[in-house]
Amino acid sequence: MPDDSIPSTKTQGFATRLSHAGRAGTHVHGFVNPPVHRGSTVLFPNCEARREGAKHRFEQYMTYGTQGGPTHYAFEDVIAEIEGGTHCLVVGTGLAAVAVPLLAYLKTGDHCLMPDSAYGPARNICDGLLKGWGIETTYYDPTVNEAAAAALIRPNTKVFYTESPGSHTFEVQDIPAIARVAHARGVKVLMDNTWGIHHFMPFQHGVDVSIQALTKYVGGHSDVLLGSVTVNDEADWRAVRGTSSLLGQYASPDDVWLALRGVRTMAVRLKRQEASGLEVARWLEGRPEVKQVMHPALPGHPQHAIWKRDFTGACSLFGVVFQPRYAMEDVMRLIDSLALFGIGASWGGFESLAIPTTGFITRSAGTGAFGGPMARLHIGLEEPADLIADLEQALATLPR
Repeated sequence: MPDDSIPSTKTQGFATRLSHAGRAGTHVHGFVNPPVHRGSTVLFPNCEARREGAKHRFEQYMTYGTQGGPTHYAFEDVIAEIEGGTHCLVVGTGLAAVAVPLLAYLKTGDHCLMPDSAYGPARNICDGLLKGWGIETTYYDPTVNEAAAAALIRPNTKVFYTESPGSHTFEVQDIPAIARVAHARGVKVLMDNTWGIHHFMPFQHGVDVSIQALTKYVGGHSDVLLGSVTVNDEADWRAVRGTSSLLGQYASPDDVWLALRGVRTMAVRLKRQEASGLEVARWLEGRPEVKQVMHPALPGHPQHAIWKRDFTGACSLFGVVFQPRYAMEDVMRLIDSLALFGIGASWGGFESLAIPTTGFITRSAGTGAFGGPMARLHIGLEEPADLIADLEQALATLPR
C-alpha cells in the first residue's frame, strides 16, 4: 500500500498541516489517530543494538521510557511544525518548559534578563532556584527599545528572556530589536510564545528557543498539563534536550495523546476565539466603566504597531483596566456576579474565564502603574452576544 503522508510544506494552509502532521497518512490501513505508546522498559534484540542506541541520546531513539516514544515523537513533530522549528521537546507542564531552557543556558555567575511582565512562576524560578545558585536576574521594562535593550546586557549576560504579550498586562515586545542586540553579544533569546501560538513565528523574528504552555490552546479542553520547548538549531537542541534528560523531565503519553487530539481542531478554535475576543474587547472599550482594554489587536493599545508588524492574529486573552474611581473589591464583586465566566487562572480552553489581577501580579522595575483596578478575561467558544450580555449585567453591579 503506498504511503501518501503529506509532508510539511509552506504551501499548505495551517489547518491542513494540523490535520495531517504526525500521522501515518491517508491511504494506509489502520485507525486515523496514532495509538498511545506507554512504557518504561525498552527491549533490544542484542547488546550491540543497545550500545548503538546509547550513542543517540539526542535523537528520537528509544533507550528508556523517559526518552519518549512514538506518541511523543508524533506530537513533537506537530508542535515543531506549528512553531516553525526543527526540534521540539515536550515536557510535563508549561512551567517545566520555562525551567528547562533557563537551566540549560545559565550557570553560577551568569546574568539573566527577565521582563517585568513575565509569568509569575517564571519570576519564582529566577528569585528562588537561580538566585540560590548564584545566577543574577535583572527585571526590565518589557517595552524597552533597541538602544535600551543593548544597555541592559552585561559581559556575563547569557539569557534575554521575553514574553510577548506580557502576562496579565499584555505589553508587546519588540522581539526583532531585542534579538539583534542579544545576538551581537552572544546572548540567547528565549520567548514564552503561548499567547502567540500560530500568530507569531518565533524563529523568523530572531528567537532561539520558543516556549509553549500546551495546556492552553493546544490541549484546548482544560484537562491536560503539558509544555514544549522548540528550537531551530542543532546546538540549541543538544542544550535543551541534554538538560531535560538530566532533570528527568517527562510527559505522560496519555496526556500527549490527548493534546495531539486537541491540536487537530486548534485552527478552528483559534479563529473563532480570536473573533469573539475582539468583539467582546471592542464592546468593553466603549463602556464608561472601562479606562482601557489591554488587547494588542486594538488600535488603542500602546504597542499595537509592533503587534501589527510581527503578528498575524491574536488570541482570546486580554486585560481590562477599570476607571480609578472603582476599588478592587468592586471588580471582584463584578467577577463574582458573572454567570458564564469561570474564575480560574489557566486559559486557552473552550470556556470563558475572568480573574482579578490587581494585587496578584509582581512588578519590580517600575512598570506597575495602570491607573485603575484590573481584571483578565479569556473568551471561550460561547456566543459572544451571550458573553456581552453577561458582562453588561455584571457591570451594573459597580457603584454609580
